[in-house]
Amino acid sequence: MEALRQDTRGIVAAPHLLSRVRFRRRAPAPALRRHVEHYWLIDWDLPAPYTSRVLTHPCVNLALQLSDGAADAEAVGPLHRLFETRLAGHGRVSGVQFRPGAFRAFAGPGCSPAALADRRLPLDEALPGSRDAAAAVFAAGGDDARVDALDALLTSYGPVPDTATARAMALAHRARTDRTLRRVDQLAHAAGLSVRALQRLFAAVHGIGPKQLVCRYRLLDALEHATTEPGPDWGRLAADLGYSDQSHLVREFTAAVGVPPAGYVRALMTPLVPKSSAYSTG
Repeated sequence: MEALRQDTRGIVAAPHLLSRVRFRRRAPAPALRRHVEHYWLIDWDLPAPYTSRVLTHPCVNLALQLSDGAADAEAVGPLHRLFETRLAGHGRVSGVQFRPGAFRAFAGPGCSPAALADRRLPLDEALPGSRDAAAAVFAAGGDDARVDALDALLTSYGPVPDTATARAMALAHRARTDRTLRRVDQLAHAAGLSVRALQRLFAAVHGIGPKQLVCRYRLLDALEHATTEPGPDWGRLAADLGYSDQSHLVREFTAAVGVPPAGYVRALMTPLVPKSSAYSTG
């Protein structure tokens, strides 16, 4: 099965997390790849608890966590706040990251995209009748078996083709990849829609507005630069990402991550645990 290049974009203090866990990404079955970005697998065996924090992409994730024998499965919608998970003892997570808007092709009428916006729901509430499929994921042994079980879970629900979903997904992809589109009116013009029509489409498919999606990708880029560059030029970066000025970038970064960019970079300079920390091989 296909392993993917490691990408920790969105993980707050990614080096600190990776010193504690084994993290990898895997590709879903070919029939699911138009709607699923990737699967993410994490395993750990920790001497002390650690809280993982993620600035999520503007999409839905499924997280099936098994920690010291206790199982928990949830659907996580696009969040304004950080996604936090306490890792303790011995455990693992088998996760699904959908492409923005794609979860609508799997969810039934009882779970609209708006119902997941800024929320974490039990998986069986977001995907009714999923308990047996989730149990198969928890019971799976190695990585290949976990991927097979995730494939089986998703294919039992879809994807169900839908014109509006496909259009909203394409627009989200354009906003993600075309950094010249920095404002909602620019995205609406590129789509041949009024701003109001674009907002209605995003509310129906993404559960969030186009402004929130555009701003989140901008913040994800800022966090990536802060994590991977030893001393970013914040003024230049603010201009490159379409912020009005450096202060605008600092305000949004601080509100999302909890610390100013410069403080975040300083915190990364001091590892919190020895590099020899143990992890589980799953």
